[in-house]
Amino acid sequence: QVQLVESGGGLVQAGGSLRLSCAASGSTFSINTMGWYRQAPGRQRELVAVITSSGRTIYAGSVKGRFTISSLNAKDTVYLQMNSLMPEDTAVYYCNADANFNNYWGQGTQVTVSS
Repeated sequence: QVQLVESGGGLVQAGGSLRLSCAASGSTFSINTMGWYRQAPGRQRELVAVITSSGRTIYAGSVKGRFTISSLNAKDTVYLQMNSLMPEDTAVYYCNADANFNNYWGQGTQVTVSS
């Protein structure tokens, strides 16, 4: 089992920055990939960025160049630096860990970008 706890969400004006953190605990040795997803009201949950244990990163096109995912080893803590935030980035952001074909989710943290 893996437990994930996010922090760092909040309210920011358009053009501002926020940094999200996700701390993993439990069977972190089994984690292969960690990432961030988001879900806006009335929309499906979507991928924002993921990072593998080897350091490979994947970004959604809508955030490429603005967001940066980082982690020492994608097994215990992962960060999402969000710059040049836009109102359409408003959503609940969820941390995700893929561990031996099991998917784990955090409780989510709200990010609200005002125009």
